[in-house]
Amino acid sequence: MKKWPNKYVIGLTGNIGTGKSVVRRMLEHLGAYGIDADALAHRAIAKDAPGYDKVVETFGRFLLAPDEQIDRAKLGRLVFSDPDALATLESIIHPLVVQAVDLLIKRASQKVVVIEAIKLLETDLADMCDAIWVVYTPPEIQLQRLMFNRNMTEKDARQRIASQIPQESRFARANVIIKNVSTYHETWRQVTNEWQRHVPAKPVGEHPVSQPVRLPLGEVNVQRAGPKNVKEIARLYKELSIDKKDLSPSDVMEAFGEKAFLLLRVENNVMGVLAWQVENLVSRTTEILLDPALPPAQYLPILIREMEHASNDLQCEASLIFVPPHLSRHDSLWNSLGYVEKKPSELNILAWQEAAEDSMPKDSVLFFKQLRPDRVLKPI
Repeated sequence: MKKWPNKYVIGLTGNIGTGKSVVRRMLEHLGAYGIDADALAHRAIAKDAPGYDKVVETFGRFLLAPDEQIDRAKLGRLVFSDPDALATLESIIHPLVVQAVDLLIKRASQKVVVIEAIKLLETDLADMCDAIWVVYTPPEIQLQRLMFNRNMTEKDARQRIASQIPQESRFARANVIIKNVSTYHETWRQVTNEWQRHVPAKPVGEHPVSQPVRLPLGEVNVQRAGPKNVKEIARLYKELSIDKKDLSPSDVMEAFGEKAFLLLRVENNVMGVLAWQVENLVSRTTEILLDPALPPAQYLPILIREMEHASNDLQCEASLIFVPPHLSRHDSLWNSLGYVEKKPSELNILAWQEAAEDSMPKDSVLFFKQLRPDRVLKPI
């Protein structure tokens, strides 16, 4: 009997540095609800989460940083060099992650769900999925990504790669194998082809458009951008960004591996763009570009509310907006939308702090809003 009878669940796995998260985001662009089980595992041992006390009791207080959070780098060095310690840690964390995954899937409005988990096949989560997708990358590319994208030393990167099962050993369980070895375009082609072949729900096609609003300059609506909009997005960045970013359509296409874009249309003209991403149940708006002909007080709320609507549909706990200085001066605007100016250190949940620290562009101002009162992993 299916664990989640009304959902089609894809289990997405692959070794470290293979690009699982990029493939998950591609599936999200196609309409799936994405869950990063590895991020949930990090949440499970935060100071305000149910796995914290057990990990500290089992491995010792020497793991604690000055703020009394568990130093995950120190914990990683301990368990990845000791298989027994790793198994003990997983026995603490895994039941909490499964509990969180179950809650998120049951609450999701989407009919297709993708669970990204590096150890999917080593757990009972794999048996709960309708299909297994494996992402493969040659070892030399894994090493490069870990060193350059995650700032690991070569020694640490090689240790992490060696601590995992051979990539090819996952293939026997796979319904789909994605070879993430060249360009974003090629990986996107593989993902869309396999989606059409295997997923019962058909591709979403056109991205939804918000209900139009009539303002003095004409009819206004917001559209979730897709790959066909890359030229429009590139033009907006060149015309409206402070540093006049000269992005090629290929650059924008690559950006879809990290974020989504909302386009503000006035009549038939695209006059604004909002770049945002949802990771670990936190919505992060990293860029807002608005044509200077549009008064921010009238037009920004339309973009922000559509971002929040999509974020709520993705069960986000909080919204972080990184605002450029020229827009941060509109205090009454942000206050009217329920946002408060914060520093990352002032956020009282570790996952929110880390999201702010990881994503905050230089010279931007952080505005914060809690979107839902409950959290998926909270103290028991």
